[in-house]
Amino acid sequence: MSDHSANVRWTGNLPDGSGEVKAHSGSFSSTVRLKARTEGEIKGETTPEELIAGAHATCYTMMIEATLGKHKLSAERVETEATVSVHKVEGGLKITQSHLKVTAFGPAAGLDDATFQTIAQEAEAGCPVSNALRGNLEITVEALLG
Repeated sequence: MSDHSANVRWTGNLPDGSGEVKAHSGSFSSTVRLKARTEGEIKGETTPEELIAGAHATCYTMMIEATLGKHKLSAERVETEATVSVHKVEGGLKITQSHLKVTAFGPAAGLDDATFQTIAQEAEAGCPVSNALRGNLEITVEALLG
């Protein structure tokens, strides 16, 4: 078992206040404010949705690599972008979707589009972050060969 943690220190009320989220490992620290969450991206500030997107993209990329290896395939480079959507609903905000766009560059022999589509879906099914999110939001995968 492995535990990972982060903490937030918040000052002020929700509309006007701000916080700072820090990973206990020291790997990241960022300002968080409601305005960044509800009005769009603000340079130098993050949101819970952006943190989820980063976790999902990272986990999924690791699973793509593991799944390629399981099938004795490889790529020179894999890039994944996760886009997490949040919508205003009655009572607040709701995270509704995480869209994964993965591109494999310089694939080895045997990695054609049909095979990569299968691997992309298999990797999503095995991704621990996908499995934590599944049932709570829609997960979509777009797999491309670059």
